[in-house]
Amino acid sequence: MLTKKTIGFLGAGNLAEALIKGLISSRSVAPGHIVAADRMSERLIHMAEVHEVKVFSRNFEAVRSSDIIFLTVKPQDALGVLAEIAPEAVQGQLLISVAAGITTASIMEALKDAGLKHFMPIVRAMPNTPATVREAATAICAGPGAGTGHLELAAALFSTVGAVTVIEDESLMDAVTGLSGSGPAYVFLFMEALIEAGVKLGLASDTAKALAMQTVLGAAKYAIDSRKDLGELRRMVTSPGGTTMAGLKKLDEGGFCEIIEKAVEAATKRAKELSAGK
Repeated sequence: MLTKKTIGFLGAGNLAEALIKGLISSRSVAPGHIVAADRMSERLIHMAEVHEVKVFSRNFEAVRSSDIIFLTVKPQDALGVLAEIAPEAVQGQLLISVAAGITTASIMEALKDAGLKHFMPIVRAMPNTPATVREAATAICAGPGAGTGHLELAAALFSTVGAVTVIEDESLMDAVTGLSGSGPAYVFLFMEALIEAGVKLGLASDTAKALAMQTVLGAAKYAIDSRKDLGELRRMVTSPGGTTMAGLKKLDEGGFCEIIEKAVEAATKRAKELSAGK
């Protein structure tokens, strides 16, 4: 489905590189059908040498030869890049934005203000950092002019680096940002706490780290593969009067679930503020 389409990345940072690696390794797109633009010459040299993709120092040059355009710059740079590429955009191109906090309406407005004469379909996406190891959780939603076919195309692209979920209401993308966008950091903190607890109890640091990481990985895979809900899986591990029950009791006393809920709410609130330009 994707082999004959040229994909351009505006911004050649870590996320763009993760997507490019996924596309190439899955054989969805050949390196010769991928272009990348970035203002940092060292990133362009790296992308050309390591992934053998065509590179440009100016964003509009990448847009000229692309069927699908990924906006993979930092959110604060997004509107400037959109103003640069608007005169070069042509009918039939698809824009996929991963700029956190930038709505598709804002993107379309910026393009029109910069001279875009036609209606460009836009898909908004929120992948997370495990895209680097092809285990991302990515949510996508349709913006102006984007239909089922555009969403299917975006889903196919992001599926090369993980699992994809379609969100019907764009306003919920802020909640996605608070949950899965920021979520890896919560999990990393949890693993750090597990490791620190193990070390305090006498385990070697390397041993505690290996046990904590494999425990989180195994629990996630077990939950994904199981037909049981998380509550049932938790109860299966929790014997009455046993060690797990003692540990869970302390988590409950400390308000563990409430703290996680507040963390997601705080990250979501900040995402909404960024969307409003605050």
